[in-house]
Amino acid sequence: MDDTRGGSDIPQVPLEGSESGREDGSDRSLTRQILALALPSLGSLVAEPLFVVIDSAMVGHLGTAELAGLAIGSTVLQTVVGIFVFLAYSTTALTAQALGAGHREKGVRAGIEAMWLAAGLGAVAALVLALAGPTLVSALGASAEVTPSAVAYLRASAPGLIGMFVVLAATGTLRGLLDTTTPLIVATAGAVLNVLANAVLIYGARLGVAGSGAGTALAQTAMALVLALVVARGAKELGVPLGPSAGGVSKAAVDGAPLLIRTIALRVALLATLAGATAVGTQALAAHQVVNSIWNFTGFVLDALAIAAQALVGYTLGSGDSVGLRALLRRLTVWGAGAGVVLGGIIAALAPWLPLLFGSDPAMHHIATAALLAAAVFMPLGGVVFLLDGVLIGASQGRYLAGAGLVTLAVYLPTLWGLVRWVHTSAAAENVASSGAASATGFDLATQTHAMVALWICFGGVFIGMRALCNSWRTWWSPERALVRTLGTAGGGAAH
Repeated sequence: MDDTRGGSDIPQVPLEGSESGREDGSDRSLTRQILALALPSLGSLVAEPLFVVIDSAMVGHLGTAELAGLAIGSTVLQTVVGIFVFLAYSTTALTAQALGAGHREKGVRAGIEAMWLAAGLGAVAALVLALAGPTLVSALGASAEVTPSAVAYLRASAPGLIGMFVVLAATGTLRGLLDTTTPLIVATAGAVLNVLANAVLIYGARLGVAGSGAGTALAQTAMALVLALVVARGAKELGVPLGPSAGGVSKAAVDGAPLLIRTIALRVALLATLAGATAVGTQALAAHQVVNSIWNFTGFVLDALAIAAQALVGYTLGSGDSVGLRALLRRLTVWGAGAGVVLGGIIAALAPWLPLLFGSDPAMHHIATAALLAAAVFMPLGGVVFLLDGVLIGASQGRYLAGAGLVTLAVYLPTLWGLVRWVHTSAAAENVASSGAASATGFDLATQTHAMVALWICFGGVFIGMRALCNSWRTWWSPERALVRTLGTAGGGAAH
């Protein structure tokens, strides 16, 4: 087995339950393994949003219309990249399973095929975005003043989608090889390069917002080249060919398609929640943005743990280590719940003060504080969802996650619609009772507050709750297909 894993300096992380893991033997060993992967992943996840922050800070000096255009353009760009995040997730699982089975060369080969797929998809996405940019910007309601800047940013940044997609696939490959440090280093260097490129292109070359898009494209392309070289070097040492194959690229696409469906389902749910907040009122929508931003920020921590789960579960399944799998699943579930409790406690404790960072409207502060407390209650459940998402992705359960995402959506959307209808009906009835006629001026502060608390209870209790139920069922309870029984029913590791 050592012969097939040789020839690369990417670190090996033995798991508790494997032969080397039993020698170390303690829960502290498994904790170290999780943190060794999760902490660099957290750094990478935090580094990526810096691109938007850097762009915003530098474009903001050009004018309000330019900054508004960047807001729309970057939102479209990040949405496109987010939809294709399966390029990282599916690759992590396949590579980790092959590594655990002792077939390192197969894992690297899977990563190379995924990178070719990513380059092809990136080229198509770049072309579509460049051509459809004006239509997308118009659909988002951009004004005549803002539209030129938004379109300029999209068209200048579109070529960078090839690099962005390759970065996803290459990062997934390295995570599967239990290396999360290299992506962190490259992401940090990319953020620095983005600053330099923006300074030259926005101000030196006087390209304005287009310079910001071009700087992002340049930085992402450079990151892709570096990560691709790292993977290619490992492939050369293992004698793995670097060219694409029709069968391999097709397999990468088929393996990733279910996770694409899952991601789209998640996006639909989030957009529907946003629409629900929009229907309540302007102050409620502003408060929702506050709560949603904080929820997403805590998601960086949970995502980092989920990435560790992807790699470690894939490795353990590939090695056929049933004892290590059970220990790992227990520990990851506890970590998810524990991280959620801590994060939820922090959000609840800071709820009266966090909204102050987002503006000076006292009404928005009041609504956001109440909604934050509601969101904090469901953070422990969210922690379990994130971690078990990682577990199931690492176990190549993409089809199940896609189906579960659609089922969850089928339950959540009608519930959310019913909630919004109830808010409108109740408010109208109160207006009629107090003034004899329905008011068209919007909801009062108390109604908006109650509506936003109810919205986040619906989001946490129904959407997150359904995902927790589905993930837990597949991981622990399903009579035929639970992961804890996978090795016994399959007769060995998943990679076989």
